[in-house]
Amino acid sequence: MSEEDLHALISSGRADDQQKTPFLQFGTVREDILHFVRQPPGNALFSNENDLAEVIELMEKVQFARPILDSVEYFIKNDPYTYRHILMVFAFSILLSKELVPDYRVRIREAATGPLHDFGKVCVPVEILRKTTPLTRDERKNLEHHTMAGYILLCYYSQEIGNLAARVARDHHEKRNGSGYPRGISLNDRMVEIVAVCDIYDALTSTRPYRPVSFDNRSAIEEITMMAERNEVSWEVVQALVANNRKGKPHFTECRVSLDKRGVTPPNNLYGIRAD
Repeated sequence: MSEEDLHALISSGRADDQQKTPFLQFGTVREDILHFVRQPPGNALFSNENDLAEVIELMEKVQFARPILDSVEYFIKNDPYTYRHILMVFAFSILLSKELVPDYRVRIREAATGPLHDFGKVCVPVEILRKTTPLTRDERKNLEHHTMAGYILLCYYSQEIGNLAARVARDHHEKRNGSGYPRGISLNDRMVEIVAVCDIYDALTSTRPYRPVSFDNRSAIEEITMMAERNEVSWEVVQALVANNRKGKPHFTECRVSLDKRGVTPPNNLYGIRAD
C-alpha cells in the first residue's frame, strides 16, 4: 500500500473520538502483568521493587480505544502465547527505556508502543500462530505480514500516518544491517530497537508453540549478543538488557557484556525451520 493509498484510507474513516480506557484497568491485565514479571526471567529484571513500581506508574498512563482492546481480548481467547508476550514486551521495554530514553514525556509515548508491536497478528490465522510444526513458505509470508498489517491498522485507528506505535509495529523485525523484514531497511530508531530487543528476549525465554522448552536466561542473552556482533541490534540496548539482569543494576554505560558463548539451544527448537 502506497502512502497515497494510506492517506485515502485514513480520510475515509472518522476521527478517533472513541473513549479510551486505561490499559491496566482492562480485564485482568494489571494482575497478569504482575504475575508474569515475577516469574523467570522477569523476576531478575524486576528484582528491584522500585523499578517495578516505576514501570507500573508509567503503564497507568497508557490508554487505548476499543479497537485496540478488542485485539487484546482476541489474543486472550485465541492465542495466550501472544497475550503474555505483548504484556512482557510492554514491561521490559519500559524498564530499558528508563536509561535509554531520559525524557519522561518520550518514555510515556514509548510505553504505549510495547503492547501494540504485534497488533497486526490479528490478521494472521490462529492456526499459523499456534502451529507446532515447521511453517511452510506461504505460512511464513503470512506470519511476516503482521508487521505491515499492524502499521496500516494503527495508522488508521490513530488517524496519523507514521505515528510511533505504527512504526514500531512495522519495523520491530528490521535490523541495523538491513537483513530484517518487511522492508529490509537499516534500522536506526532507538525506540523501535528497544521494543525489538525486548521482543526477541521474551520470545527466547518463553515456551512457544514451535519450541516447548525455552532458552535459559544466559543462552538467550548470548543469542542477542551474537545479534549485536552481527550488527543486527544496538550494543547499547543489549548493554541495558544485561545491566538490568545483574544484581547491582549498574548503569548500562558501565556494563561489560561477556562475549563468551556457553549457552545451549533448547531441544526441539523449530524456529526458522521451514517445512518446504
